[in-house]
Amino acid sequence: MTPHGMVHWTELQTHDAGKAKSFYGHTLGWTFDAMPMPDGTQYHLCMSGDEMAGGMFTMTDPQFKDVPEHWMTYFSVDDVDARLITAKEAGATVLREPFDVPGVGRIAILQAPGGAAMGWMTPAEPA
Repeated sequence: MTPHGMVHWTELQTHDAGKAKSFYGHTLGWTFDAMPMPDGTQYHLCMSGDEMAGGMFTMTDPQFKDVPEHWMTYFSVDDVDARLITAKEAGATVLREPFDVPGVGRIAILQAPGGAAMGWMTPAEPA
């Protein structure tokens, strides 16, 4: 398991997965494995050889209409709910309250006082 405070996962959030896969496949040699999501979201694992390099999330919901394509970093935290209280006390803004992704972990999206957005995740226990 990723230690507390370390980068746990990174994902590209894009409006055009085909264009992104073409770019990263051509420039970095990545391949992509579709990962079915229960809500129908398009998600792909980005593979560098046999290793996972990250993920790719297609922003299709109307809430993402004006959100530019970007890389999102998720940090591992020991208890996302407790750490979020500390983050708020330190001036963070919660952009999305904690939610559970089965088999992945419990995640919150927040913005640091300087404006940087990130995810904090308490990873699920390995199966």
